[in-house]
Amino acid sequence: MTDTTAPADDLEASTDEPPAWAERHLTWQSVLSIVIVAVVLAIPMRALLRYQGPPMEEGFMLVFPERILAGDVPHKDFLHLYGPGSLWALAGWYKLVGVSITAERVFGLAQLAGIVFGVMALAWPWGRRVATTAGVFGVLLTTTAIGLTALAWDGAVAFIVASVWVGLRARRWLTSGVAPPNALAEKHAGRLLVGSGALAGLALLFRPDAIVATGLATLGLMAGLGWGRWKRWLLGAVPVVSLYLVHLAISGPGNAIRGMFLEPVFDLRGGRSLPRPPSWDTFDGALQKVALLRPQPWPLPALRSPAQAFVWFFLLPLATAFIVGMGWWRVRAEPGEWRPRVLLTVGLLGLGLMPQALQRADTTHLAWVSCVTLAFLPAAVCEALQHVRVPAVRRWSGTITVGVIAQIPLVVIPHFTARTYLDLAKQSANGNVFGYPVTYDGRTFYLGAADIAPVAQQMLEEIGPQMEPGQKLFVGTADLRKTPYSDAYLYYLLPDMEPGTRYIEMDPGMANAPDSGLADEVAASDWLILSHVWDAWDEPNDSRINGPDEPNEVVRRDFCKVGDYGEGDRVFFEVYRRKTADGQCPTGSS
Repeated sequence: MTDTTAPADDLEASTDEPPAWAERHLTWQSVLSIVIVAVVLAIPMRALLRYQGPPMEEGFMLVFPERILAGDVPHKDFLHLYGPGSLWALAGWYKLVGVSITAERVFGLAQLAGIVFGVMALAWPWGRRVATTAGVFGVLLTTTAIGLTALAWDGAVAFIVASVWVGLRARRWLTSGVAPPNALAEKHAGRLLVGSGALAGLALLFRPDAIVATGLATLGLMAGLGWGRWKRWLLGAVPVVSLYLVHLAISGPGNAIRGMFLEPVFDLRGGRSLPRPPSWDTFDGALQKVALLRPQPWPLPALRSPAQAFVWFFLLPLATAFIVGMGWWRVRAEPGEWRPRVLLTVGLLGLGLMPQALQRADTTHLAWVSCVTLAFLPAAVCEALQHVRVPAVRRWSGTITVGVIAQIPLVVIPHFTARTYLDLAKQSANGNVFGYPVTYDGRTFYLGAADIAPVAQQMLEEIGPQMEPGQKLFVGTADLRKTPYSDAYLYYLLPDMEPGTRYIEMDPGMANAPDSGLADEVAASDWLILSHVWDAWDEPNDSRINGPDEPNEVVRRDFCKVGDYGEGDRVFFEVYRRKTADGQCPTGSS
């Protein structure tokens, strides 16, 4: 059914005039709302630019794009589980401004800002208070998940949100002016639909698994507009998505399909999945257990941190169902109105994002979906309150909404939102940032362990000068039968070395699989840095399973130890160098 019904006050007498809503301009109150959210986003930035980073995830977002600039190809020369778009974009950014952790985090900040202000714009039809609440909640959810790490997921979500906003603007041109739309409306809507399609294509180029969310959201915003408008949308989407043909040609169809679809679905899940629902009394994820070592006070009554994660796991799908249900109800009741269509479309977007939260139910993955669904929840709550029969509730719906939504970051899940944000804000104010720099050859990475950072610094200063540019460096676990995580940041700090393995990102069930080729890669390397940092990794999944011992045998047979690096009795890193052609240990090794 074509959606052309419009409110009486939006109808225009002249077929050449734009609808009334298109003539409106930002007021100073609206600007103030945007400034408030911008300030809330900016407050923790001093800390986040120097905050400890995830050694593997942030490490490979520094290393992968630089490897592309060096001529390497994702899925062929190094393991990469997603689309090429994020790496291409970061490679271009690094080419422009140089490779540094600051450049990477500025890129990550831009992605988070896209999500925050995009969701805020989607909530704008419900008023400034509701939109500001959505923006502030979005900041609390995005900045506290994994810092400013420029992950492909955040970029994909930002592009999907932008696609939805632009597409809904197109729909408004078509459905809230004169009926049928005049030439001006068709012209503006056509351009916006092309833009919406292009943005959706970029989201898929970053993360092909975003196709469910992109598809559902697009169905919501395009329903009833007719095939002619669909063709405009596809005119934007198809050329962008067709860039995958370039990627297939460069990487090889087999490598690309295996890397983007087969390995993430069939090889990765066993070693990365976590129980659903999360445990009530303990964290299941290894990295979250590490986070417990640095507890922060919280003045309000709240459940223990694992219990909050448990509640969050159920809150997210309930909020998703509520938004979808509200949208469906209001679209059925008022098919030509603007706000019901926004509700339904964003609800479907959140529904499509849900698999990301379910595949690994830790708070980071929950936040990656909640930054859309829970951040937009104020709009759905306000819509519901405005249909309550009590006049006072309708009149104060915006204020009530703010009070209701505030309970989520303050009472329900404060340890992962408000508490972390306030801690970051405090660090920004006093300059005492929780991040220990490791610097070598003009590059810096920030670790989260005060004992490991100086050891890594010492190791780099001692072995770095011994390494020759172009030699192969392998960074892995001390026991290569288990590969749950990687200190990938070391490749970034030693850029003159060529990675000796395609498993820069080390995943259980993949790097330590019997047919992974890991032993051959170890044998072909010149240097090994083997880490004990992740020896205690313990998750209730297949990461506990030992792979073959051949890589360890290669270490024992072909390499000599250069040194152990640690603190006290604990060794964090072992460094090895390949034996000479006659089987002898190079000078300085044993």
